[in-house]
Amino acid sequence: MSTKHEQGVYVVPDITVKELLAAIPVHCHKRSTLKSSMYMFWNMFVIVAFYQVATYADALINPQTLSLPHPALYPFARFSVWALYGFWAGLFATGLWVVAHEAGHQAFSESKMINNTVGWILHSALGVPFHSWRISHAKHHASTGHMTQDQVFVPTTRSETGLKPFDPKREDLYGTTVTEEVKKEMWEALGDSPIGATFGFMSYLILGWPLYLALNSSGQRRYPAGTNHFAPGAAMFSPTHRSQIIVSDIGIFLWIAALAASVYTYGFATVLRVYGVPYLWVNHWLVLITFLQHTDPLLPHYRAPEFTFPRGALATLDRNLLGDLGPIMGWIGAHATLGISETHILHHVCSKIPHYNAWEASAALRKVLVPTGIRLDGAPGGWAEMYRVYKECKFVEDEGDVVFYKNAHGLAKMRPVFADATASDSGIEVDK
Repeated sequence: MSTKHEQGVYVVPDITVKELLAAIPVHCHKRSTLKSSMYMFWNMFVIVAFYQVATYADALINPQTLSLPHPALYPFARFSVWALYGFWAGLFATGLWVVAHEAGHQAFSESKMINNTVGWILHSALGVPFHSWRISHAKHHASTGHMTQDQVFVPTTRSETGLKPFDPKREDLYGTTVTEEVKKEMWEALGDSPIGATFGFMSYLILGWPLYLALNSSGQRRYPAGTNHFAPGAAMFSPTHRSQIIVSDIGIFLWIAALAASVYTYGFATVLRVYGVPYLWVNHWLVLITFLQHTDPLLPHYRAPEFTFPRGALATLDRNLLGDLGPIMGWIGAHATLGISETHILHHVCSKIPHYNAWEASAALRKVLVPTGIRLDGAPGGWAEMYRVYKECKFVEDEGDVVFYKNAHGLAKMRPVFADATASDSGIEVDK
């Protein structure tokens, strides 16, 4: 007995780079060092303001100025104050991470020297090897969604998960039909309980970023074991990058030295609550945002015969960060992180457009993309969506030039269709 379920269809786009870029107003490409700096300093100001408020509130939490019904509530209150500070400071520090990211794309300023200087300082201060990540990230943009060329969030294939080889007698390659026997086999191999899935995605949010930098975790699997962002001879770099990787490593060395000096001077507890907790939140938001931009059962991944730059650029989703918590939190999430999640398709079409112009450019681009039927918006970004996507995206097939994630039962939510260029009605779509 086989299980068949309803699938959506993804019309593989044939739009050109020229058509995509022509949709964007020319003035949106203008980069202003002053304007970019104002956004950078605003986020810094907000973080300092949160620190001042937390420090002031902490000083008030004592029996002399505040009456609480039990002595144990005083340390709990102080913990709550600093936990709130850590969350909000981390959210706005993620915005600083985005500024450095834009600098790496040469979108902060018209000056390459200013871009590289600002990016190196900000990313080093957040534990990121600036040039090393800038180089691998540029490769990600050039090959987004490419199974053997993309740099991160590369899907695991059937063979890599250790599943039995595909059997056309028991299942459909597109994941439309699966026998009950196969469903059971796959669930036993891939299924996870709600607790297991929650632990899985939360550990991914906490450890995913440093593991990617240090061990190429979730990165391109064709790279040899030991590939990382700190070795000048790593597989993703060329010999001409050597000096830039060393400069990036110097930034990380200075970051570690500054942390060690701060712990020596102010104590571990102080450094942890003032810097450490916000830093962990930055890593958390970075992984959540980027994972959800590029991972969803709605999104295709391509092998070489069907990959083009426009197809890769459109194999992502715009999401409203924190929008699942309501419109106010959605606005705060977009404001704090400079719209990096909300305008991500535009960012992949043209990464040199600064964030303050990305909103207008994205709206203009959408006027061209909406008629094509391409899915542009994903569900709001948050823990609930992270849980859903983590549960639904288990593996892709070893076969096929356009593949979609299958779940733990071997079923896919989407299948590809191609426009038939020979048909008299250009709206007709047929399977290739």
